[in-house]
Amino acid sequence: MRTLYTLLLYLLTPLVVLRLLWRSRELRDYRLRMPERFGYVPGPDAPVAVWVHAVSVGESLAALPLIRALVARYGERRVWVTTTTPTGSARVLEALGNTVLHSYAPYDLPHVVARFLRRVRPQRVIIMETELWPNLFRALRRSGVALTIANARLSPRSFRGYGRVRGFAASTLGDCSLIAAQSAADAERFRALGAPAQRVEAIGNLKFDQTIPESQLQIGAMLRKWIGRQRPVWIAASTHEGEDAFMLQAHRQLREALPDALLILVPRHPQRFDAVARLVESSGLGLTRRSALDLAKLPPSPDATAVLLGDSMGEMFAYFAASDVAFVGGSLVAIGGHNVLEPAALGQPVLFGPHMHNFVAARDLLLEAGAGLEVDAETLGPLLKMLLSDPAQRQRMGDAGRAAVDQNRGALQRLLDRVV
Repeated sequence: MRTLYTLLLYLLTPLVVLRLLWRSRELRDYRLRMPERFGYVPGPDAPVAVWVHAVSVGESLAALPLIRALVARYGERRVWVTTTTPTGSARVLEALGNTVLHSYAPYDLPHVVARFLRRVRPQRVIIMETELWPNLFRALRRSGVALTIANARLSPRSFRGYGRVRGFAASTLGDCSLIAAQSAADAERFRALGAPAQRVEAIGNLKFDQTIPESQLQIGAMLRKWIGRQRPVWIAASTHEGEDAFMLQAHRQLREALPDALLILVPRHPQRFDAVARLVESSGLGLTRRSALDLAKLPPSPDATAVLLGDSMGEMFAYFAASDVAFVGGSLVAIGGHNVLEPAALGQPVLFGPHMHNFVAARDLLLEAGAGLEVDAETLGPLLKMLLSDPAQRQRMGDAGRAAVDQNRGALQRLLDRVV
């Protein structure tokens, strides 16, 4: 099976490169630094204590407290961080700067993996969440490098998918030194898939340990001052194609009851900013783009602004802090949802759609705590009206969400105790 997998990867590599070039039409960073994806990275000046891989923005954000703790332990430029997407790369560079070494992750081709490991020579490796790379994992095991899957999650849907190649999945998981699962249910699914039981532990979700940068709270306060303290404000965060139209429909419905309500609309991917702006303009709702704002100089927002487009990177906490109610996207379409714990940590009621299979435990926690509500395209508008008209209900839900997050912190230290 491994031979077939590797052969298919070699056959698909030209198509993968073409896809990167195609995607670079909208986001040019996809064609930059391409040699890194084939293992051509500069060697480090000092031994690399830990290599941490986080695919994109969500995983990068979850990994930040861990990476900072590793830098504090081993020193600056002793931690190598890889990502797969340009947005994840940008987030890492913005948040960590020169304190870490950074590149794109190598493709899972044997000669590429060998080249990357020969140049980087990490002493241990931490892979975030659900990235299973059979050739990389086997190369690390043969080299005697400890490999941890951190914040590991395996949804029922993914479990069924991997179950079709159970033997191959079990062989890959067997190359891991530790699988640090987000929950007991995730841990059980990894064991059922064939991971060695003694190497699987449920240590909790690192996303509970995310810290909220003070600078983001300050930007959020400035945004809210610009919007106006009395205006009802909700955010549609990390939306995907197919969701934005539903957000605008719900907002028009909301404004029939609350005419001064404002929507902060934040698409998940930056290459969609312009398309979403055109969609807002065609809806007849007054639009202002975050990129056009100088918060230190602007007067309060005009009443004609019904939608603020969050066309900036790395300001999600600021957008949450400027809002009263949060809807988290990727959940009205079959993406699997995004991190609902971020707005909960800020004390906001959290709404999400029915497609939350990537965040089942977090969803269930907020539902059980009374801090979140599941919605669909029809119920989103009425529930927004209810919450934005009822400060006491918002307070109860927000307090419950903040308490639920606080009670589940500690996964970071448990992970550090096992891998450092």
